[in-house]
Amino acid sequence: MDDQNKNLILATALSFAVIMLWTVMFPPEPLPEDATDPATISASDEGVVPEAGTPTSTATPNTVAPEPAAEAPRVAIESDSLTGSISLLGGRVDDLSLKNYRETVEEDAPIVDLMRPVGEPEAYIALFGWTGEAGVTPNDTTEWTLAEGETLTPETPITLEWDNGQGQVFQTTISMDDEFMFSFEQTLINNGDSAISSHPYGLIRRYTEPDDMKNFFILHEGLVRMADGELAEIDYDDIVDYGQSSPEGQVEVTESGWIGWTDHYWMTTLIPDQTAPFRATVRHVANRDIYQAETLMPQQDVAAGQSATVTTRFFAGAKEWEAIRHYQNEGGVGGFLDSIDWGWFFFLTKPIFAVLHYLNLVIGNMGWAIIALTVFLKALVLPLAYKSYVSMAKMKELQPEMEALKEKSGDDRQAMQQGMMKLYKDNKVNPAAGCLPILLQIPIFFSLYKVIFVTIELRHAPWFGWIRDLSAPDPSSIFNLFGLLPYAAPTPGSILALIFIGILPILLGVSMWLQQKLNPAPTDPTQQMIFAWMPWVFMFMLGSFASGLVIYWIANNIITFAQQYFIMRSHGAKPDVFGNIKQSVKRKKTVQLDKSKDK
Repeated sequence: MDDQNKNLILATALSFAVIMLWTVMFPPEPLPEDATDPATISASDEGVVPEAGTPTSTATPNTVAPEPAAEAPRVAIESDSLTGSISLLGGRVDDLSLKNYRETVEEDAPIVDLMRPVGEPEAYIALFGWTGEAGVTPNDTTEWTLAEGETLTPETPITLEWDNGQGQVFQTTISMDDEFMFSFEQTLINNGDSAISSHPYGLIRRYTEPDDMKNFFILHEGLVRMADGELAEIDYDDIVDYGQSSPEGQVEVTESGWIGWTDHYWMTTLIPDQTAPFRATVRHVANRDIYQAETLMPQQDVAAGQSATVTTRFFAGAKEWEAIRHYQNEGGVGGFLDSIDWGWFFFLTKPIFAVLHYLNLVIGNMGWAIIALTVFLKALVLPLAYKSYVSMAKMKELQPEMEALKEKSGDDRQAMQQGMMKLYKDNKVNPAAGCLPILLQIPIFFSLYKVIFVTIELRHAPWFGWIRDLSAPDPSSIFNLFGLLPYAAPTPGSILALIFIGILPILLGVSMWLQQKLNPAPTDPTQQMIFAWMPWVFMFMLGSFASGLVIYWIANNIITFAQQYFIMRSHGAKPDVFGNIKQSVKRKKTVQLDKSKDK
């Protein structure tokens, strides 16, 4: 077997191995199951109040909150992006939904619930208070009064107030923008006769892990934290190991940072004043299965007749690239874009998504934006691809000489190798150049897979016709003749769905098959077999991948076909697609006839 055959077989085998490994490690995303009567959490199952302390303080207040009141008045939240309410019990944000996102692609599907009150399944709350003795400073069971405002909107902030009856008044002024950022301005007014010291804090508390976690290696779900420019992504399992008060879960932030919880598409984050140090802590309360992220701000020493104010921002919403980028660049939240899980190939995924996002803004359709991105990427690597296709054209011209050399060498493999190397050198041909497009394709493919999987901009993004969600597999299926028969297609992720693939995967296989037919079938039987099966194996392997990724691959095959066709013609080679198809069919019939004769 000559060097060309070896290189092509090696490249093909590597491609198979990489994609098969990828399929095993990152299986197709299963559809979410309906809730099945999960056990509720009683209102008394509260978590812990953070320990008081900064780098200069180690005081410890009460760590277990008493049972809260069953009901408390609420203040409505309303904006273009969010709807919900704040409970005056603890001033907690525990009822928040995303108005622009639905659970499924159906128009009448319920909107996404982000935060839920204690007592509901998977309760998820945020609250802000002051450390100190119970009854002296407010905590998560303090019932505040509404001092100013009626409904929290981007135009109308509200102020909550609590008087401890001992000379101190605590106020929290809450405002919000028209996207996903809240601002909590905590004020301590000391009308007493003596000084008072306390630490303002914020916390986000999750009651149990989310049931709808994807548990994919490619996606981080859990704690995300930025501390002085260092990003940390901590899984729920690791947080359990930290326990309730392990120092491993604490980080002293001296310059800037933030901490919160990230899901596949949603996130909640505490962002303290970026000009003052604070402590970021994550803990797990085992007997209540509570996960808690906290920020503890510097101690405020307030003399009699004085006041102190500390402001903390709170992000609660969708991980929209545009919004998070705005908060990073305009709002001074350092490294906030890294809250999106860009992965190990961030140097590729970040720019790829930025280009895809801007193309979508111009075109107005994410499916066509993916095709435009494919054109852009192919143009970017065209100089390398050009050299590869020129080398392939020269190899085609050398085919008669190679065949003659093969006959002349006979069984002398060493002479064959030496002759081939001399032939390549004399004609300035690099036999490995044909592998270059494949090697370039793999990291781009992986990066685009990551982008399509993790970014919310692809979630429920339609293309046209039956493709209503580019982040999901093609919903059509051979099983029901692509919707012509009166029964549903197999459930995505099932064995039948892997077999009865949709229209896009079939187009992928056909486009790859046509691309092969630019060149005559190789003479080596092993190589013939690999090339014959490769398009159809890829077709089934990628059939369960996101539609957006399959669209990219189809567009890439079509562009590659056109590039290779015209470049080869410009160098004297004349690809005969239909002739190669006929030759392939004829060879197959000959092989079948020979087998029947042998029998």
